[in-house]
Amino acid sequence: MTQQGALLVMIAVAAVLLALLVWGWSRRVRRDQGLTAPQGEIPAGGAVTAVFPGLYVATTKHREPLERLAIGGLGFRSKADVTVTDRGVAIDLTGQPRVFLAAERIAGVAQATVAIDRVVEPDGLVRLEWRTDGGTVVDSYFRPQEASARALADAIADILTPTTTGPDA
Repeated sequence: MTQQGALLVMIAVAAVLLALLVWGWSRRVRRDQGLTAPQGEIPAGGAVTAVFPGLYVATTKHREPLERLAIGGLGFRSKADVTVTDRGVAIDLTGQPRVFLAAERIAGVAQATVAIDRVVEPDGLVRLEWRTDGGTVVDSYFRPQEASARALADAIADILTPTTTGPDA
């Protein structure tokens, strides 16, 4: 085979692989089109308790860390700022509208080690369990950069459990 023939074969193989990638992603988008994230700003009067810059890793099916979802605005890895307020959690991804998860929408928070193609030290990721607009529970994974995953998980957990105030506290 000549060099030109080998080059044409390699180009054809690359084109087929790219076409398969596009086809697979478009099927995933169609499958997940009913899942939407709540976009919006922090409610007026909401007090910011902490901001955690870091990386957004992925959103997956609940308790299935290897099954990525193609939810609008949350389909791809990105730099992120996770803002914890007394009313919920705001997620700001680069180039995407803000996602605000009201506290009653959050089903839980925990630490994790694996999500999609990201494996880190034990408990190096934060798994935020939340309900989509349709009520389906999904998991979003974050990797804080300037704080520990435990600090982010604890900050979110604090808004999920009622605090006791008064003389008996």
